[in-house]
Amino acid sequence: MRTETRTVPAPADLHIGMAGVPEGSDLRLDVTLESVTDGVLITAKAAAPVTGECARCLEPVTQAIEVSCRELVSYDQGAGDADEDGYALDGDLLDLEPVLRDALVLALPLAPLCRQDCPGLCAECGALLAQVGSEHGHEDAIDPRWAGLRQQMTQAGPAASPAPETREESGRGRP
Repeated sequence: MRTETRTVPAPADLHIGMAGVPEGSDLRLDVTLESVTDGVLITAKAAAPVTGECARCLEPVTQAIEVSCRELVSYDQGAGDADEDGYALDGDLLDLEPVLRDALVLALPLAPLCRQDCPGLCAECGALLAQVGSEHGHEDAIDPRWAGLRQQMTQAGPAASPAPETREESGRGRP
């Protein structure tokens, strides 16, 4: 059994959606390697900074994540023996990057928030609701697609519409 603690630069492409680990940032690793019958058992903890943008207000977000993983890396004894979904040693080389990449990317937030109660953006004008306050509003705001109908309704005035027919009055109802 062997235990290592290292700080290494983060590889490229550790991102998903609106968040990711910046390339070259410090990635702290605590790794234990154990030789077992089928291969090498890796028990690892990784801590990394995450940057991105808030899913509600699009402001920058910075946080940290910590993940734990345990994977078996099998001995490479031929192309047909290794599990297709698993990891295999390449000769005497043990590459931890695919194992840690899978664990880190799965732990990244899909919709990061700058804070849990982030109110987001105004749907009408795009203002940050956290900055403009609760008094922010749009009086008489109307969707431009409905403006023509609103204009016709105000010109015609409220017209008295006849009451709709019931089934019995039209002769289609049951007695």
